[in-house]
Amino acid sequence: MLQVLDLTGANWPGAGLSKNIVPRSSVDVDSVMPQAKEIIAAVKGGTSETVLALTEKFDGIKPSSLRVPTEIIDAAVAAASPEFVAALETAAKRVRKVSEQQRRTEIEIEVIPGGRVTSRWVAISRVGLYVPGGRAVYPSSVVMNVVPAQVAGVSSMMIMSPPNRENSGWPHQSILAAAGILGVTEIYAVGGAQAIAMATFGVGCTPVDLITGPGNIYVTAAKRALSGKVGFDSEAGPTEVAIIADHTADPKFVAADLISQAEHDVVAAAVLITTSEKLISDVNDELEIQVAKTKHQDRITAALAGPQSLAILVSNIEEAVAVADSYAAEHLEIQTADAAAVARQITNAGAIFVGDYSPVSLGDYLAGSNHVLPTGGCACHTAGLSIETFLKLMNLVEYTKDALSDSAQEIEVLALSEDLPAHWAAIDKRIGGNQR
Repeated sequence: MLQVLDLTGANWPGAGLSKNIVPRSSVDVDSVMPQAKEIIAAVKGGTSETVLALTEKFDGIKPSSLRVPTEIIDAAVAAASPEFVAALETAAKRVRKVSEQQRRTEIEIEVIPGGRVTSRWVAISRVGLYVPGGRAVYPSSVVMNVVPAQVAGVSSMMIMSPPNRENSGWPHQSILAAAGILGVTEIYAVGGAQAIAMATFGVGCTPVDLITGPGNIYVTAAKRALSGKVGFDSEAGPTEVAIIADHTADPKFVAADLISQAEHDVVAAAVLITTSEKLISDVNDELEIQVAKTKHQDRITAALAGPQSLAILVSNIEEAVAVADSYAAEHLEIQTADAAAVARQITNAGAIFVGDYSPVSLGDYLAGSNHVLPTGGCACHTAGLSIETFLKLMNLVEYTKDALSDSAQEIEVLALSEDLPAHWAAIDKRIGGNQR
């Protein structure tokens, strides 16, 4: 059952509403940073055998090579059931459709007559895509990483996923199959901090320019330690869902959606924000019924009972929106009257799921949106994975001599105000400075 936080009436903090109104799960990246740095240093100064030894140490199995042979990938595709192939292809088709509509076009802006700036979005040349494979495996994450990169025009990509003991040390069969179906054949049986370091420094592979995809705390620590040496999408933490609901919400739906995210991990967050005290009671009743029927009952119970999971009672929808924006959830569901209008009021969320029939589980697989989203409140400043993650903006600056002359006076003032006379001289020589 969810604990209740009453913010109605005199309990409403108003302008003092804190970003920490709901405590986040305690994931202390700094606590594993020394070990992550040791792994990074070992990989940087080592070889493929170093990475394989670290893989055996941390995953309990050593694949016969870092890179998965093509025949192993082909065999995984051949062994995949027709239902799996069809479902994966449907998911990829929908993500591709959304990604193609997000494609950037070249924009030419005339700043002054004879002076223009052309904005071009250019695909990052080579990327590393991390796909988790520990407690759970996520072939859907292969789709979410690969398809936007392909649509963006990335010319070279590799997948990293931990070795699986039940698959002779290769990544999980479903991950290999998903990659093969999407046409990715460069896959490495390595996970954790060693995978991030391997891709960054090019140990046993060609180095990458960007790494995307969620991972465990060691992956997160490695991302933080190597930031600046290679690009990253974001630091991923425990999954979270918040649901804004009113008296019109179906408690069965609300409970089911809270459970679906709690299923991920004991530190997953499930937050209900509602104007209805009765709904809290009804949802708690439903949780007792539904949790008892789940496969991962212990994990779900621990997550729902943790301090990171709450039912928050507010006086009106405006306060519910304020709490949701303060919390900045990875996933935010809106189950209210006129849910679409409420959704338009939200400014901070990784993705918003509108109405009774748009649950987070839909977004995890087949909505067409991407499920790699910012966690831990980072949705207030960071977007989820998309085609834009794999693009970089380059500006082409083209000025004629007359246009440069028209800009000279202001450049002279600004350059000299910064005590950078050589900056001004580079202009002056082009517009007649030799006669001055």
